[in-house]
Amino acid sequence: MLELAGLDKRFGGKVVLDDLSLTVQPGQMFGFVGTNGAGKTTTMRIALGVLASDAGEIRWRGAPVDRGMRRRWGYMPEERGLYPKMRIRDQLVYLAELHGMTRTRAHESAEHWLDRLQVAGGPMDRLETLSLGNQQRVQLAAALVHEPELLVLDEPFSGLDPVGVDVMAGVLRERTAAGASVVFSSHQLELVESLCDAVGIIDKGRMHAVGTVAELRGDDRAVRYRVRLAQAPTGWADEVSGVKVLSAQEDTVLVELLAGTSEQTLLDAARAAGRVLAFAPATPSLAELFREVVNGTEVGA
Repeated sequence: MLELAGLDKRFGGKVVLDDLSLTVQPGQMFGFVGTNGAGKTTTMRIALGVLASDAGEIRWRGAPVDRGMRRRWGYMPEERGLYPKMRIRDQLVYLAELHGMTRTRAHESAEHWLDRLQVAGGPMDRLETLSLGNQQRVQLAAALVHEPELLVLDEPFSGLDPVGVDVMAGVLRERTAAGASVVFSSHQLELVESLCDAVGIIDKGRMHAVGTVAELRGDDRAVRYRVRLAQAPTGWADEVSGVKVLSAQEDTVLVELLAGTSEQTLLDAARAAGRVLAFAPATPSLAELFREVVNGTEVGA
């Protein structure tokens, strides 16, 4: 597994990473989310040896990382990192050979990934002739071509159409099912929530929350319901015993059930106040959890 322990990084007087730690298990897809400038890309570059940390340690399978270990990793930067005038297959073969593949195996792998990722155009086309979305697919092929044990991907879904997103998501699921570890950053939080086994939320260089989405929601989080009524008197929920109103907007209220209060009590009160149009648990999404961490606001408020 990949372990980042106590990473610190400063650029001049600016703190970019502050005692950041995370662990990515074998066969796990880990989503790394945060605002622009939160430290995601810096963390990835330090893990890959592109940058040096001021403090902290990077371990792979329990041992400090060296160059030989990193040869078995794949990296997809947010910026285009390939040669625009070089032919697609030639540069994939070149990169695979740099990671230790024979030329024959490198050719086979390059052809496989161009086909699996449904890259438009021929393998001997120059990269610059492809659309941005297809260049993104080639960028992922470059990260995959040497069959890495760990994939580190910075905004891999950026610029992809829905079909491209589905193809890339399918490939990442296949890699984790085969035992590879995947860590990727993304601002598409719904996608992170649907794909990832674990999520880390970083803000101002510090890891503020790590775990599955269910764990981040918290088993001990108070039960909340969102209720929508037609023709209900204003403030009807304020009169319900054992209920705390978190927000009220037009015909919808978000409430928290206090200890000992059942949802049936709330439903009975809602039916007495008006016609119930919607009554459902208010389970926070990853986007709401993210806002709670970054803005310090209460989820659902």
